[in-house]
Amino acid sequence: MSRAFLFPGQGAQTIGMGKDLADAYPTARAVFEEVDDALGEKLSALIWEGDIETLTLTANAQPALMATSIAAMRALEAEGVGIDTGSFVAGHSLGEYSALTAAGALSVADAARLLRARGTAMQDAVPVGVGAMAAILGLGLEDVRKVAEAAAQGDVCAAANDNDPGQVVVSGHKAAVERAVDLAKEAGAKRAVLLPVSAPFHCALMAPAADAMADVLGSVTINAPLVPVVANVRAEAVSDPETIRALLVEQITGAVRWRESISWMVAQGVDDFWEIGAGKALIGMVRRIEKSAATRAVGSTADVQAATQAG
Repeated sequence: MSRAFLFPGQGAQTIGMGKDLADAYPTARAVFEEVDDALGEKLSALIWEGDIETLTLTANAQPALMATSIAAMRALEAEGVGIDTGSFVAGHSLGEYSALTAAGALSVADAARLLRARGTAMQDAVPVGVGAMAAILGLGLEDVRKVAEAAAQGDVCAAANDNDPGQVVVSGHKAAVERAVDLAKEAGAKRAVLLPVSAPFHCALMAPAADAMADVLGSVTINAPLVPVVANVRAEAVSDPETIRALLVEQITGAVRWRESISWMVAQGVDDFWEIGAGKALIGMVRRIEKSAATRAVGSTADVQAATQAG
């Protein structure tokens, strides 16, 4: 089988995530310690013992999810399953930073600082209440694009996440997104619901955050990844460090082409997808994109043991 490692994005966070990995594997605990040191605060205490509202703040959730994913990867490596057993890595939105870190393109400390900066910049780009996002279920990408275009009416409204054949997320000005919800239902969507997010990610309203990240990314060392990274905005593999740097900036305003990314990997022969870190949202999407694919979630010590015993 040809394997790809997938890394989750925002929304997967839970209090206590990664704690059993840190208790069982010194290399996993070291990841959380490195993130704490890089940020100059005990993010690990918030992850394991804090409140979910504080953890869900974008500036906290992004480095926290990366830390949990890399801790799970380190635990797998301790059991003999390294990143080089995969043909590709990919991450959903912030998960792309986790993928790059797992593949050795970014250090854990740099990824933590970048994601803190990214989360803060994305939150600051649009005042709370001005933007919104909504999930459209049961309409394809082209239909959702038409809905978004009709809903815009001079505002920003765009398809932001093409997650799987039945789920596309739109992002933009709140009034436009609310219009899109109504129009999507009229167009035959099974469901169209506003999402509980703090900012309108992956649309033109994030341009100030893209500018901020271009500055921050400019001073960070990016190495060639040990395994090719399938980039959100390209839906194909990249390995050149300067290309990766440019795409991470583009990703802030660009759409997450997740459905196409999975289909591209399947076309390259990947038939086994492992989601590394918190939650199981990505492998759910994989199953809807490619029903024949094998999937596995690795987010706990028990998951690591099961995965490594299965090989």
